[in-house]
Amino acid sequence: MFITIEEFMGAWKQQTEGTGKIMAALTDGSLKQAVAKDHRTLARIAWHIIGSIPEMMNRTGLEVNSPKESDPIPTSAAKIREAYDKAATKLAGEVKAKWTDATLQVEDNMYGMTWKRGLTLGILMNHEIHHRSQMTVLMRQAGLKVPGVYGPSKEEWVNYKMEPPAV
Repeated sequence: MFITIEEFMGAWKQQTEGTGKIMAALTDGSLKQAVAKDHRTLARIAWHIIGSIPEMMNRTGLEVNSPKESDPIPTSAAKIREAYDKAATKLAGEVKAKWTDATLQVEDNMYGMTWKRGLTLGILMNHEIHHRSQMTVLMRQAGLKVPGVYGPSKEEWVNYKMEPPAV
């Protein structure tokens, strides 16, 4: 749970940079990759991440005008990345402009529960991390190089003149 706007802004910047790297590595051809038949595709998971930002945060009174999950999913990886950048930037701007540290203690009805806004921001970030991780598995199945987010990915160890961890 976040207790200051500054703390959230720093964490949000780090998370959106990580998710942005994942989104930027997608290709148009990879968007249909799914772990199995009748499971979400890379495009659907990416679009769910994007649509969750306004869906969750508009419940708190913010106005994040970005694509909804129910909107048509673009067939272009670049368009998906643009939509993510727009939603993430809009949320940061809304929080910075409309909330204070005290606002993070305000409680909202979230899915039949009462959450402090600082908790809602944390849950939104954890939700994004969860789905971003799912995306990396599908990216490997699609033959894409996965960028490191919290450290080097398998392909990036060479940049540090190190051997990748043993498999």
